[in-house]
Amino acid sequence: MNKLAKEASIYLRQHADNPVDWQPWCEEAIERARAEDKPILLSIGYSSCHWCHVMARESFADAATAGVMNERFVNIKVDREERPDLDRVYQLCHQLLNRQAGGWPLTVFLEAKTLLPFFSGTYFPRHPRHGMPGFNDLLLRIGDNYQAQREQLAEQGRKLAAALVQIEQATRDAQASADASLTAAKEQLSKQYDAGEGGFGRAPKFPMPAALDRLLRHWRRSRDDAGPRADQESLNMVMTTLTKMARGGIFDHLGGGFFRYATDRRWAVPHFEKLLCDNGALLAVYADALGFGADPLFTVTVRETAAWLMREMQHPQGGFCTSQDADSEGEEGRFYLWRRDAVKRLLGEDEYLVVETLYGLDKPANFGGKWNFHRRDSWRAVAERLYMDPEAAAERLASARAKLFAARAEREAPATDHKVLAAWNGLAIHGMATAGKRLDEAAWIESASRATEFVRKHLVADGRLRTSWHAGSKDVRAGRPGYLDDHANMLLGVLALLSCRWRDVDMAFARFLGDELLNRFEDRSCGGFFFTAHDQEKVLLRLKPIADDLLPPGNATAARALTALGRLAGEGRYLEAAERALHWALGFAEQHPAGYCSLLTAVEASGPSQLVIVRGPGEAAKEWLSAATSGYHPQRAVYAVPYDAREVPSYLPRLVSADTKARVSAFICTDMRCGTPITDLAVFQRAME
Repeated sequence: MNKLAKEASIYLRQHADNPVDWQPWCEEAIERARAEDKPILLSIGYSSCHWCHVMARESFADAATAGVMNERFVNIKVDREERPDLDRVYQLCHQLLNRQAGGWPLTVFLEAKTLLPFFSGTYFPRHPRHGMPGFNDLLLRIGDNYQAQREQLAEQGRKLAAALVQIEQATRDAQASADASLTAAKEQLSKQYDAGEGGFGRAPKFPMPAALDRLLRHWRRSRDDAGPRADQESLNMVMTTLTKMARGGIFDHLGGGFFRYATDRRWAVPHFEKLLCDNGALLAVYADALGFGADPLFTVTVRETAAWLMREMQHPQGGFCTSQDADSEGEEGRFYLWRRDAVKRLLGEDEYLVVETLYGLDKPANFGGKWNFHRRDSWRAVAERLYMDPEAAAERLASARAKLFAARAEREAPATDHKVLAAWNGLAIHGMATAGKRLDEAAWIESASRATEFVRKHLVADGRLRTSWHAGSKDVRAGRPGYLDDHANMLLGVLALLSCRWRDVDMAFARFLGDELLNRFEDRSCGGFFFTAHDQEKVLLRLKPIADDLLPPGNATAARALTALGRLAGEGRYLEAAERALHWALGFAEQHPAGYCSLLTAVEASGPSQLVIVRGPGEAAKEWLSAATSGYHPQRAVYAVPYDAREVPSYLPRLVSADTKARVSAFICTDMRCGTPITDLAVFQRAME
C-alpha cells in the first residue's frame, strides 16, 4: 500500500498516486524488509527535478513495473531536501560503488539488515536506451541476483562498510601552508577556465558561485599584497563569467532569477529549474562584483533576481520557498520558450526589432524549434546596430518586456515547491542582505528580515532549529531537527542582515545558532562539525562535509560564520571552534584545492581582518557607513550598533554620556583589538581608504 499521501513533502505526495507501494523512510518500512527478507529499493529525488519526473512518468506510474517493484522489493521514497543526511550518505556510497558522481533521481538497492547498498544508479529509462538498461529488466536481474548471490553481496557490503569507516575516521595533517593552497586553488581554476565563454569546463556548465567568490577574494588579497601588480587574471575570470551568465539563457530575461545550469558551453540553453539556494549565492557574488564600480548589466541582474525572489519565492508569511520546476504541462522549459511569430504578434515593429536583435531571435532556434532568450552582445552594440538612440531603444525594450511578461503569465506556470528550508533561507537572506546593502535597497533588506523572522518564529521549536516548514502545516515539530547546513547558513545570513540593520533579536538569534553549532555538532576530539547532531539518527556514518557541492559545505560555512560571530561578539569560544575546524579540514584540500573554495574562503576569513563599529544617530551615521562599505573589502565587517541596543558586543563602552550619543563615533578593531573612538568623519574616511 502506498503511504505517501499524508506526508508533508510535496515531492513525496507527487508519488502518492503511483501504483508502487511507496513508504517513507521509517523504522516500520525497514523492519518490514527485514521480516520479508527483501532488499530495499531506495529512490531519492526532489520536487523540481526534471529527470525525477521523467522516471516517475515512465516507470513508477506503470502498473507492470510497479508490480515487479512491489513483489520483489520494499520501496522507500525520500525527499533529498528533507533528508539531506540520507542523500549525502547514499550519494557517497554511489560514488564508491560506481567510481563516478551521482545525481537525482538516485536509485539505490539496499541490503535490509545493514542498509548497505549493493547496486546503485541514477535515472533509468523504462526501456533500454543509450546504453542504459530498461528499468523493468534491471529490477528482475537485481531481484534474481539478490537471492542467488547472497554471499558475494555480503562480501561487497563488508568492503563498502570498511571504506565508509575509513572515511568517517579520516584525518589528514596539512603539509602545505594555507597560502600555498590559496594560490594553488587559483591556478587550478585558471586551468579549468573557459576563456572564450567564461565559466569552468565545457558543458554542462554550472555557475559555481563559491569558485567565483574565491577568485574575487584572491584578487583583493593580491591587490593588498602587490598593489598595481595584483593578479588581474583572477578578476577577469570572474567578470567575464558573470557577464556571460547575465547575458546567457541561464538567466530568465523576462522574470529574473537564474536556472540551475546550462547544458551547453555558451550558457544559451539551461536546465530550466530554479533553486533558491543558487540564486541566493549568486546574488551575493554579483553584489560583491558591483563593489568594483557601477555596471548596468550586473545591476539589472541583481535587481531582477531580487524582484523574482520577492514576487514568486517569498511566502506571504515571510519565508522563502524552495524551488520552481523545470517542467510545465509535461514539457521541460515550456513556460519560458517562444516561437518567433508569437513574439511578433505581441509587439510593435520597433519593439520586435529590439527584442529580436537583443535576445537572438534573428539566430536559429535553440531549443526544440523554439527560442530561449539569450544575449550575445552588449546593450550598446545592439542599439548601435539598429541605429537607435539608446534611450529610445531602452523605452522600446521596456515596453516589449512588459508585454511579453504579461503574455507569459497567462501560461501554465511551473510548480513551486512552497516548503521553507532553513539552510536555503540562510543563503537567500545572505544574498538579499548583501545586495540590499550594496545598492541601498531597503525593501530587499526588509525582505531578508522577514525571512529571518519567519525562521525564528516557525522553524524553532522546543529550543531547536528545524530543517523545514510546509505551507499549511500547523505543527512545525513535524519538521526534523536541523542539520549542520541549517545552522551554519542561517548564522551567515543573520550576520549579513545585522550588518545592514542592527536588531537585538537578530543578535540573540545569531548567538543561539552559534551555541547550537558548538553544542550539537562539533567534533571536540578531532575538530570540525558533523552534518548530523549528536542525538540524531546515524545512517551508516556521520559525515563532516568540507568539499564544495550544491550547497557550500557546512564545515566551511560554520567556520566562516563562527569567526565573524566571535569577532563581533568578542567571544573566543566561537573563534576557537572555527580554528579547530579549519586545522582539521585544511589537509584535505591540498590535493585539489579548487574543489574546496568555500573552505579556503573560511581559512582566509580567519586571517587578518578589520571590524568597524559605527554608533550614533541613524541619519548622521549614513555617510560614515557609506565610507566603510564602498568598494570591495571582504576582510572588513561593518556594523551600526545603536546606543539603545541591549545585545551589545562586550568590548564596547557600556556607560555612554548624552553628548556622546548625540554624535557619531566609529571604532576600528583589528584582530580583536579596538582603537580609540573616531569622531571626525574626515579622519574616518581616510582610515577607510
